[in-house]
Amino acid sequence: MVAAVRRAAERGHTVRPVGSGWSDSALVLTGDVHLDCSALTGIVAVGAETVRVRAGASITSVQAALAAHGRMLPLVTHAPAATVAGAVATGTHGGSTQWGSLSALVTGSRLVDGGGRLRTADDSELDGLRVGLGVLGVLTEVTLRTVPAVEGEIREEIAHAHPEVLAPGGPLDTSPWTSFELHLPSGEGLLRRVGPPLDREPEPVGGGPVEALGRVATRIGHAASTQWSAQRSRPVPRFDEATTGLPYDLLRDPHPARAEFTEWAVPREALDTALRELGAATAAQDVEIKRPIEVRTGPAETGWLHPAHGRPTAWIAVRASRGETQGRLFRLVGSVLEGMGGRPHWGGRHDWTAADVALAYPRLTDFLALRERIDPDRRFTGDHLDALLGNATS
Repeated sequence: MVAAVRRAAERGHTVRPVGSGWSDSALVLTGDVHLDCSALTGIVAVGAETVRVRAGASITSVQAALAAHGRMLPLVTHAPAATVAGAVATGTHGGSTQWGSLSALVTGSRLVDGGGRLRTADDSELDGLRVGLGVLGVLTEVTLRTVPAVEGEIREEIAHAHPEVLAPGGPLDTSPWTSFELHLPSGEGLLRRVGPPLDREPEPVGGGPVEALGRVATRIGHAASTQWSAQRSRPVPRFDEATTGLPYDLLRDPHPARAEFTEWAVPREALDTALRELGAATAAQDVEIKRPIEVRTGPAETGWLHPAHGRPTAWIAVRASRGETQGRLFRLVGSVLEGMGGRPHWGGRHDWTAADVALAYPRLTDFLALRERIDPDRRFTGDHLDALLGNATS
């Protein structure tokens, strides 16, 4: 890696590090050098409460290695094949209301800077590196906090997008890991929660009759004939036989195929309103969201460019099959959720510019100052990054 960066510098080329390629992010686009980090894998050391990994290791491989030591990373990401460096660089979250993203677990890192020098980040730089977008250097090793590998229990409920379900402190926040697959405009969804094994059946969320799981789940994937605003009835829970296991095995992505996506982090308290507005906008514009959207929640993050920076967050992800033209849909989703204070996931589709980033991120000046120290010659940039962060050099 050092040699590759130095060669690029000698030739006046820019460098974009590439991970697993799980998302079609414009962050990696360049006409110069792509630096493939996929061979930089493996565990360097497992400590009592941390693990030191090479940056090209996949999240899945790290979890498997930690399991042998009775430890785990406390997150359930929908990109398990993503590299550690890629997930850290983009702020990929973990579906946990308590632990946040992989970036939040970072306690140390090593990287190759713009001059081709290997350096260890000091503590004052970690919040910049937690979501570095690949512009601060090429990560080579990351140290992550771990927790004991404890089995949980998954519970699934059929529920409507009712304020009692979506409000802060509701069922999306009361289990360590949650996911809500929701169809618009009907408002019907499947709420999946992983928590400690229960000794008794939990109380139904919001009351109401129980419906057959298969019958309701079948309807989730099809367009409703009525507006969501007319369907916001009380939640309809259903508890299946409990299944136990490790959280990242229990709460697997129900859509394992790669997809085009746009995902937005909105203030936690705005979730109910954001979904109402999104349902109304898509109905008014006659734009169909064919696949269930996914809602997750998470805590405030300290990463300077993390979409959840400084505030508890609800994540809203809209997906479409690869090859479909979804520009109109994604632009509509972006305009609605940006209006609710949303910030885009860096790995998804969005059309933000430097002006948008400057308004949304109060620590942007700190991030740019760190970039100036580590990469004053802008070795790690590209047209998309110039549009996001500006392209001025010292």
